[in-house]
Amino acid sequence: QVQLVESGGGLVQAGGSLRLSCVASGSIFSIGDVGWYRQPPGNQRELVATITSDGSTNYADSVKGRFTISRDNAKNTVSLQMNSLKPEDTAVYYCNADIRPTILSGRRGYWGQGTQVTVSS
Repeated sequence: QVQLVESGGGLVQAGGSLRLSCVASGSIFSIGDVGWYRQPPGNQRELVATITSDGSTNYADSVKGRFTISRDNAKNTVSLQMNSLKPEDTAVYYCNADIRPTILSGRRGYWGQGTQVTVSS
């Protein structure tokens, strides 16, 4: 069984930094694209950043130049370094990974439970 666990959220002042981590565990044959999403209070979930299996990255315009997504394939971990945080970055942050559990199974997307990020002004 595959499990994604996010960590690293918390309360930070505007201008501060946080580093989120997403660790995949369980039966994992391969991990493809991984994305960080966020859901601000009262709003829909939105894409923040993605990273492919070969390390290509993509960012939402609102976080370009401030956030950096990276991955450590040996540790099944994807991180999101968030700098120059703004109050509008406040949200629950979720990790989504495209995972193939076994060599015989197909690939599907998995979600973590989310981690809260709160940026005070």
